[in-house]
Amino acid sequence: MVKVKTVATQLPEYYQEVKETIPLVEEWLQSEDERYVRKAVKIFEGAQVDKRYAIMPPKDVFTKTSFEEKNRLYQNAAKQYGKSVLKKALTQADWDAKSLDYIITASCTGIMIPSLDAYLINELGLKQDVVRLPITEMGCVGGVSAMIYAFQFLKSHPDKRAAIIAFESPTATFQHDDKSMTNIVSSAIFGDGAACVLMTSEETQGVEIIADQMYHFYNQTHMMGFDLTNSGLKMVLDISVPDKIAEHFPHIIYPFLEKHNLNIEDIQHLIFHPGGKKIIQTVEELFGKMGKNINHTKAVLKEYGNMSSATVLFVLKAFIDEPQPQDSFGMMLSFGPGFTAQNLLLKW
Repeated sequence: MVKVKTVATQLPEYYQEVKETIPLVEEWLQSEDERYVRKAVKIFEGAQVDKRYAIMPPKDVFTKTSFEEKNRLYQNAAKQYGKSVLKKALTQADWDAKSLDYIITASCTGIMIPSLDAYLINELGLKQDVVRLPITEMGCVGGVSAMIYAFQFLKSHPDKRAAIIAFESPTATFQHDDKSMTNIVSSAIFGDGAACVLMTSEETQGVEIIADQMYHFYNQTHMMGFDLTNSGLKMVLDISVPDKIAEHFPHIIYPFLEKHNLNIEDIQHLIFHPGGKKIIQTVEELFGKMGKNINHTKAVLKEYGNMSSATVLFVLKAFIDEPQPQDSFGMMLSFGPGFTAQNLLLKW
């Protein structure tokens, strides 16, 4: 058996409520048409994100800086928050850092070579033969991808331990000179954060992982990602994303469950990545009538925004921190660049 031992989360020191962000948005867009500014403000007000955290003071997010300066902030924060969230998880599990056999880091909002895992090996004294896997180009699906890779490793290696660290700083990718609606929407929903999942193939208490799946949409590479420009990572976010997800949902979920002799009625816990308001509405329309609720998904978006790969791990933590019925099933699901959907079947 492969089990989730614990989940820890870490937020940066800076944060701001949306009502405090709006004056900064108005200042940033002051040269634009008044109607366009009002539209931008409405997007921030209606994004269902009340508060977002950042690795820098909120005013600095909207300040023009170079790609090099923002990426340096990202690198420093990755080391700081990656270390703190891994230490927190190890303390929760009562594990020693040297007991880890596999370390996976997920991040797409900056560039680091060596990757974050290399620094964590030195900072926390992991053993010299620990297996490393940095995931750098999976976007919002990176957290689930990392859990899938850890699951596959642990299934074939008994009595081993794995750590997944997801750190993201979308605020470090903000494009000051890009006044497009895509940049405005992404600025309204994305925030910074870190999460760590510890998994093991030892005999222990924890949530069991039953199965995994990767589902890839053909010919949809344009839907989501980043363009690497002279000013940094520029968000790509197609307006068709929620509709495409709704169109593919039956092909993603039902065959996967049938393969494991289950149906949607057997799933008590829906652990969905809160990509944004429209994706949440899509999920609610599909599953709300079945009596399924996604309250934790909505709460994470409201309290922290979309933190890319780390976000669904915040949702998972909310479920793990609550008492759940014995032998109940849950399904984790995220979407990301490619376009891809990736999911895990869990059992409490």
